[in-house]
Amino acid sequence: MTPATVRRPNVLVVMSDQQQAATVDPNGPCNTPQLDRLAARGARFTRCYTPSPVCSPARASFMTGLLPHQHGMVDVEHAVPAYRASLVDGVPMWSQRLMAAGYRLGYYGKWHLERSQDLGQFGFSRSAAYQAGPGPDYFAHRERLGLADRPVVAEPSRIVSQPGYRDLLLYGVTEEPVESTLEHYTVSHALEFLDEACAGSEPWALMVSTKAPHEPYVVPRPYFDRYDPDQLELPASFDDDLADRPAIYRRQQSVWSDLSTGDFRTATACYYAACSLVDDQVGRLLDRIESAGQLDNTIVVYTSDHGDLMGAHRLLLKGVPAFEEVYRVPLVVSWPAAVEGGQVIDDLVQSHDVAETLAQLSGTGLGGHAVDLLPRLTGAGGPPRTTAVAELHGQRFSYTQRVIWENGFKYVFNAFDFDELYDLTADPTEQVNLAGDPVYADVLRRLTGRLWEVAYDTEDFTLTGAQDGTYRYLAVGPQRPGQAELRGGR
Repeated sequence: MTPATVRRPNVLVVMSDQQQAATVDPNGPCNTPQLDRLAARGARFTRCYTPSPVCSPARASFMTGLLPHQHGMVDVEHAVPAYRASLVDGVPMWSQRLMAAGYRLGYYGKWHLERSQDLGQFGFSRSAAYQAGPGPDYFAHRERLGLADRPVVAEPSRIVSQPGYRDLLLYGVTEEPVESTLEHYTVSHALEFLDEACAGSEPWALMVSTKAPHEPYVVPRPYFDRYDPDQLELPASFDDDLADRPAIYRRQQSVWSDLSTGDFRTATACYYAACSLVDDQVGRLLDRIESAGQLDNTIVVYTSDHGDLMGAHRLLLKGVPAFEEVYRVPLVVSWPAAVEGGQVIDDLVQSHDVAETLAQLSGTGLGGHAVDLLPRLTGAGGPPRTTAVAELHGQRFSYTQRVIWENGFKYVFNAFDFDELYDLTADPTEQVNLAGDPVYADVLRRLTGRLWEVAYDTEDFTLTGAQDGTYRYLAVGPQRPGQAELRGGR
């Protein structure tokens, strides 16, 4: 089925922040009935990987279909100078393609993918967006509710204190109503766009981006009460000492050394509660579209920019540790005119593949690293993606890291320390680093070679320019067969 044979559908995209894929896995401890409802109408992808574990790079990739080194946003826009992370001029986005094709576009919630915050230039005629945090309109909303700017945190709560650092609120519970939350506020404004758009004659596309479940994990008590921390299991990798992993992993682990197992369980309960809060907001959006009689002609995509370690390897949040909890993200797609409901798709995909898929609705793709998911959704055939890749250029501090998934193996190139290799079939919790095991030397060389191929194909000069003797510590080098000698340092 091609876009030309499909009546011009509407589009709803919901992107949460820092939500690991396991939160939407069936029969898991996190309750997301609205996403279950969505999956029953469409498809749930079990192996969707983000191209970056950092907000701004991942979000820019989601809009452009490019890898971070291609679009230029390699770090968060608010925390580094422009030379470290700036969107390349003229990079097309799926939103611009849809605008040019006659769609009416709206964007509500966290933007945080480039510095101008001028969403009109990217095709959005209506928007109420913020960067890393909410703006004055939201604080005015809280004032109207008789509340302070910031939620008053009750018990249980946990503050992490370390000498010389500001106190870090990790989790907490409030006695405030759900209407006080940024998520409810954001969706309420998005519903106003929906009411206007559904009454119009042109197709529409709406993107809603929530801040939850990003830390601090602070939630209204009714959501926290849905979970009993004592009944939540710690991750299987919780006692991993990370002895054969890069030293920076252990340094990050030390940040949480004062937390008890009870703290980790309560943090998880608050995190799941935040996911349930977002899920309820998805339900509000779906209900409004359904009441307008347009749900059967609306493509709905739910995903997240990246995940959260949430206790895996006794770590929290995200960062340099390149574990599955950070890189595997939810992807649930409902496309009623093209997709048989209730599908579970185990193909390897990436979240920025959505960009190419949506752009194809206009008849013109983006031509980046992303691939169209429609053949996967319809069962129309075509070769599946065999390789997924991701990259980290650092967050505040600079690092060079690349990740590649292929044939059940995962290779992590760490320019700052030794590498990692995992057999995700035999070791899904990533506790055995095979990079130094001679039995897997051929696998390591194969995946390293594949990494070089991707680097050349996408002009990843950080890697392909590393020819000098100082940098020759990968399993195989970048020179292609028949390629003229590359001279480093020139």
